Amino acid sequence: MGQKAKHIHIEELSILNISIADDKITAEISDGRVVSIPMAWFPRLVKASQQQQQKFEISPSGYGIHWPEVDEDISIKSFVA
Repeated sequence: MGQKAKHIHIEELSILNISIADDKITAEISDGRVVSIPMAWFPRLVKASQQQQQKFEISPSGYGIHWPEVDEDISIKSFVA
């Protein structure tokens, strides 16, 4: 018998790690996915220096990412919604 796919609510997911390269933001998600989104969606990050782009904080819950020097915030919804 086949297993039913478990539906995971976005509130149950978290961002484990991110990397920025080739004008993409790539997030490692707690359910095993690795998802990339274009940095062009976030004009403040595009305008930021490489050094500023690399200075981010993942919230303790893993729900969001904050770039303090750029004043940009991205939630997990940008990656999985």
